[in-house]
Amino acid sequence: MDKRDYYEVLGVSKSASKDEIKKAYRKIAMDNHPDRNPDNKEAEERFKEASEAYEILSDEEKRAKYDRYGHSGLRGGQDYHGYSNMNDIFSQFSDIFGGGGSIFDDIFGGGSTQRGRGGRRGAGTPGSDLRVTLKLTLEEIATGTTKKVKIRKHVTCDSCSGSGSEGGAALKTCPTCKGSGEVRQVSRSVFGQFVNIQPCSTCGGEGSIVDKPCRKCQGSGRVQDEATVKINVPAGVSEGSYMTLRGEGNAGQRTGTPGDIIVIFQEVPHEYFRREGDDILYELYVSFPDIVLGAEYDVPTLTGKARLKIDAGTQPGKLLRMREKGVQHLNRHGAGDELVRINVIVPKKVNAKEKEILKELLNQPNINPNKTSDESGFFNRFTK
Repeated sequence: MDKRDYYEVLGVSKSASKDEIKKAYRKIAMDNHPDRNPDNKEAEERFKEASEAYEILSDEEKRAKYDRYGHSGLRGGQDYHGYSNMNDIFSQFSDIFGGGGSIFDDIFGGGSTQRGRGGRRGAGTPGSDLRVTLKLTLEEIATGTTKKVKIRKHVTCDSCSGSGSEGGAALKTCPTCKGSGEVRQVSRSVFGQFVNIQPCSTCGGEGSIVDKPCRKCQGSGRVQDEATVKINVPAGVSEGSYMTLRGEGNAGQRTGTPGDIIVIFQEVPHEYFRREGDDILYELYVSFPDIVLGAEYDVPTLTGKARLKIDAGTQPGKLLRMREKGVQHLNRHGAGDELVRINVIVPKKVNAKEKEILKELLNQPNINPNKTSDESGFFNRFTK
């Protein structure tokens, strides 16, 4: 079977630069890596083919011969079997996979760094995050507040300063992984040699071990304790929103990076107000004479009381707005409003005198303008 053109294999033009060739090969090698495509013969062949193409086109002398004479100019043709095994390909092209000794280091997390929040190998195991639900009144939300809460969590052991070693003595290099934090197992198959990388079981991937564990923390570098955490709550937070306190969570094992505290806000129902965004709604009940004649009422606000004027003839259900008496906006200036909805008090019982007054009012044109004399007679038969 004839070999495909190397430029076609990598998907680049004949005028492609070295960087373009390197980038094209890297993508194909990543996509068709045998560990990502187990038992996929086609992916295996594409990987071999791309490696062969890159080996030629990345070398100026070989590339020049190939451009002039094609495959026949390469001493009978280069192929994958020119390498001793699959790992030979990996080491041959390790420079384009971020250094190290193998393509596995870049794709599957090998090398000297620990993935995630652990930092370098040997820096211990990161601590876990904690979740705290903080109840807040509407008054606290409106202006912001500071809360202090006590929580149980892992804290750094003061006896060993978090090292886990008695007296704070230095840790020893793990004899199994020699400080790398990982072990490699080599296996062979019809496709060549494969390297399987796993965290070292002796040191848990840390690269070091405790020779003489601290008696207080039993070598973990942390102990359970109660801690007081200060939480600065900004104005305008809402139900279900949260904030993160970096580094305030559980201490990591043996000086590992501490976790965070996730503070979730819960709004306590208010006695008078209902929140609508940054506005608050208050239901005000007034008497019939007051709504007809006009009046002034003292209404509650989030900071005390305020005088509200009700104009004569205000209709039931109308919303009166008290500017910036609501909740402060989150992370910006200004505040919402207090909306006061006008409701009319309807008594469930009236005495004889009140009943006579109401009957008299029924006949007044401004009180009952739509009432006719016939309707009045009909109504009176049911109210005597």
